[in-house]
Amino acid sequence: MDRSMEMAVFAKVVEEGSFSSAARNLKLTPSAVSKQIARLEDRLGVRLLNRTTRRLSATEEGAAFYQRAARILSDIDEAEAAVTQLHAAPRGTLRINCGIAFGKHQITPLMPEFLARYPELRIELTLTDSVSDLVEEGQDVAVRFGPLQDSSMVARQLAVSRRAIVAAPSYFEAHGTPRHPSELTGHNCLTFSNMPHLNEWIFKIAEGEEYRVKAEGNFTASNGETIHEMVLAGLGVARLAEFLVEPEVQEGKLQRVLQPFYRDIEVPINAVYPTRRHLSPKVRAFVDFLIEKFQPVPPWARG
Repeated sequence: MDRSMEMAVFAKVVEEGSFSSAARNLKLTPSAVSKQIARLEDRLGVRLLNRTTRRLSATEEGAAFYQRAARILSDIDEAEAAVTQLHAAPRGTLRINCGIAFGKHQITPLMPEFLARYPELRIELTLTDSVSDLVEEGQDVAVRFGPLQDSSMVARQLAVSRRAIVAAPSYFEAHGTPRHPSELTGHNCLTFSNMPHLNEWIFKIAEGEEYRVKAEGNFTASNGETIHEMVLAGLGVARLAEFLVEPEVQEGKLQRVLQPFYRDIEVPINAVYPTRRHLSPKVRAFVDFLIEKFQPVPPWARG
């Protein structure tokens, strides 16, 4: 019994939406594909596909099985690629997608070392805070924040991101330092124009008791990089990612406040790339390089 073959046939049927199209892709006869699916359903004891004269679709059980099967098949592909491409030198164009702030402060500074290590590579780095479809946009790998939302992608965690409440010393000298979250209503809080959820700052003032502040001020921007520049200029208080502000905190250019009340959730920072294709040497080299640079402790947390 070849379970991996059954999985491969089933996954292809789901992706193609028909037995005949899957058969052509797999170089099998439609009857052979049908027998594989029937054998798989009999073994599992569930119906995986809904079949009508006009369309074919996965059942609820089939959709769940497909997600798992796709990941397993991807792992098999990667295991084989790791052996066959072990000695292949990364070459060609590597297209990388990353958010503006993280890309500017954490990825761009690493590029000279990476290119020196792999001189046959050419980098196309796109910095944008818009989340694009990697396959449609022709991107090889992205650095993204938060849990993986697309089951057709693979995510390898590089680090975690937290946020901090900060301002420049000059701002606090002019306006005072807030000692309690409630005092933020009297301060100029810099906000995000396109991500309103980031403008609600949540503090813990007692066990099980939260205090929420709706940040408001005279400046708003669509990205953290611009807000970061305004904070450094002494314009106001902001809630920004540690990877963006921690170097200035250590240098004394920015100060954290309200730390006893504030502990942001940890958001994973992942290298993300498409699942359903062989992992090329250039993508593998880049992801391994990032893990080398960001683990076990990311650069901004090393002190």
